[in-house]
This record gives sequence, C-alpha cells and structure tokens, in this order.
Amino acid sequence: MDKGSTSMSEGCIWKKITFFALPLFLGNLFQQLYNTADSLIVGNFLGSNALAAVSSSGNLIFLMVGFFNGIAMGAGVVIARYFGAKDVENMQKAIHTTVAFGLVASVVLTFVGVLLAPQMLIWMDTPSNVLPSSITYFRIYFAGSLGLVMYNIFVGILQAIGDSKHPLYYLIISSITNIVLDIVFISVFHFGVGAAAFATILSQFLSAFLCLVLLMRSRESYRLELKKITFHKKHLGMILRLGIPSGIQNSIIAIANVVVQSNINAFGEMAMAGCGAYSKIEGFAFLPITSFTMALTTFVGQNSGAKEYERTKKGAFFGMMCSMLLAEGIGILIFLFAPALTKAFNNDPQVIQFGVERARTSALFFFLLAYSHCVSAILRGVGKSSIPMFVMLVCWCVIRVSILMFFTPIFHSIQVVYWVYPITWTLSSIVFFLYYKKANWLYA
Repeated sequence: MDKGSTSMSEGCIWKKITFFALPLFLGNLFQQLYNTADSLIVGNFLGSNALAAVSSSGNLIFLMVGFFNGIAMGAGVVIARYFGAKDVENMQKAIHTTVAFGLVASVVLTFVGVLLAPQMLIWMDTPSNVLPSSITYFRIYFAGSLGLVMYNIFVGILQAIGDSKHPLYYLIISSITNIVLDIVFISVFHFGVGAAAFATILSQFLSAFLCLVLLMRSRESYRLELKKITFHKKHLGMILRLGIPSGIQNSIIAIANVVVQSNINAFGEMAMAGCGAYSKIEGFAFLPITSFTMALTTFVGQNSGAKEYERTKKGAFFGMMCSMLLAEGIGILIFLFAPALTKAFNNDPQVIQFGVERARTSALFFFLLAYSHCVSAILRGVGKSSIPMFVMLVCWCVIRVSILMFFTPIFHSIQVVYWVYPITWTLSSIVFFLYYKKANWLYA
C-alpha cells in the first residue's frame, strides 16, 4: 500500500470511514477558522460596516469558486475509482490532467473576479455604504485565485487516494498563519478590511505550496511531475463529465444564496452583519456533514471502482447515519446558545437579534441538510453526479428563489428569508429518499 494513502475497499468499514473522516473534520474546522478569524477580527476591530462587507462577499465568492471546486470533486472521483481498481497508468494521467485544469481555471477566476467584482456586488443590491469595502475585499481575495484553486486541486488528489492526514497538517499551519496575519494587519497596523482578504490568500498559497511539495516528493504511484502536466483528452472528458454536474450543483446553491443575500441586504447593514455572523456559526455546524460527505465520496468511489458493491452500500448507510446524528446534535447546541455565539462577532443588539432569529429558524433542521448532502456525495462517488445536480437545481434554486420572489414582497419580512432554507432542505431530502430507495443507483 502506498505510504500516506488508504485503500477503502478492504478492512473494517466503520473504522475506515471514521478514521478518514476525522482528519477531514479537523481540517474543515481549521478551514472554517480562516473565515471566522476574518469575521471576528474585522467585526470587533473595524465595526459592523466592515463585517457586512466581508459577509456580503461570502456567497459571491462561493459562486465564483464553487463551479471549479465541483469539477475538482469530479476529478477526485475519477482518481479514486482508478486507485480502487489499481490502474496506476490511468490514475497518473487523471492526476496530471486535473492539475493542468486547475492552472487554467486559476487564470480565468482571477480575471473574472477582479474585473467583474463591482458589477456583481451591485447586482446583489449591496448597500452603498458597504460597497467600497466589499469591492476591495473581493478583488484582493480573487487576486490570489491561484493559491485558492490549486490548494483545492491538490487536496482533492490526496483525498482521492485516501490521504486525509496531510491536508489536515497543512491546514493547521495555514490557519494559524492566517489568524496571526489578520491580527498583525488589522489590529496592529490598522490596514482595513482588505488586509483580511490579503491574509487569507497568503495562507492559501502556503497550504497549496505544502501540498505541491508533498505530491512532487512522493515516490508512490500518485507522484506529481511538472513535466507531465498536460491535458489527456480521455481523462479530461471523464473529469468534465463527472465534474461539471458537481460544479453546476455548487453554482446552483451559490446562485440561490446570492439571491438570498440580496434579500438580506434589502433589510440593511444590521441584518447583513447579523446574518453574516450566523453564517460563520453555521459553517461550524456543517463540518460533520462536509467531513462525512467527503469521506463517502472517496469510500464509494474506491469501492465501486473495485466492484465491492455490498461494501459500498454498507458504508453509505453508516456515513449517512453518523452525519445526520452529529449535525442534529450541533444544531440543538446552536439553537440553545445562539445569543452568546452571535455576540462573539458583534455586540450591537440589533446584529445579535438578527443572528439569533436566523439561527433558531434553521438549526433544528440540520439533519435534513446532512441527508441531502450525503446522498449527493454517494451518487457522485458512483459517477451519477447529474442526479443531485437536477435535485438541487429544482429544490435549492428554482423553488428557493421562487419563494423569495413571491412571498417577500407580500410579507415584507426577513422571516421569509430565514424559512426558505428549512423548506427547501425538506423538499430535497424527500426527493433523495425516494430516489435512493427506489432507483438502482449503485450500478452503472
């Protein structure tokens, strides 16, 4: 067995998934610290206006990055299936094609993000008093697209071959770097909101570099060689076939969230800051969901590639149950401690009120969000990424946006915005449950 990699197609199922998911959980925890450090330091040192600027950029950033990250997930599935089948030649071609794609995507994302930032933020109805800071944050962030994209590409490769530990180590290093730079730039040198974005991209470059060094120095079958980085037509086609639906799925979610953010923006700066603070809290609640979905995609990808179908079904069930139970437990804690959690980001009573109302509307429905994401990850792992794409398109985009467009003008209440998430999580969970139970999802 390759050093650092893990075969998921043999051994105890629950141990394989759990011990693979645990480093992912810790890694995602430190990843979340990236964003939370920005908000905590910005909110406390620069005020609610700056916090609103950072928060208003979040959904738009996910929209821009999400599509390319979805394709990286598709690449991970291709690599995992070749790894499970022990097809080293094709795995090598898939790895180098994935890196080549990431380099091109980085250039595209840099130009689009930097050039179109003002217009996209205006389309989101970003308030005029927040707009200049939002543009500054957005442009600096996307000037570092190379580090952002390539980090996700490299981590996707490592996770596909079962290595979730090295990404964790590198995230710990880069997260600590990010927090230190935030404090130095903002609280010591008073550089302003753009410094938070600058600290983040420097940290992302550091983690990407560490992953690159690991892959290049490896003597194993997944070794990366710069001279071999090129596009292989067959493998690019497979990556795009599996990755584009995942990318579209991410973009669908992001587009809907941008519409949601636009509706929040209409209620003013305090609503933006309060909901932005909640989004950071929610990010921590999603960590077990994200961890188990990543683990499930790798587990299902490797086992379906090895044609271990019964093992695939057992692992999928275990992963879903763990994710749902953990997500709901965290949701209950957030419901109970929402005031104190929101206050950590900003002391303004109005900001706290908006954050608490948002938290207590959604938190008890986290198990539904976990279920939808887990089934989506399982289907992605067996190469059926178009199914979750269509479900998310209908439930999380069309229906979500339609509810906002129809009911917000009637009720003129931010509660409509809050409730649109639990409603659409419920709908997608029902659809996924019926498909998972009735369809022959495991076999091509």
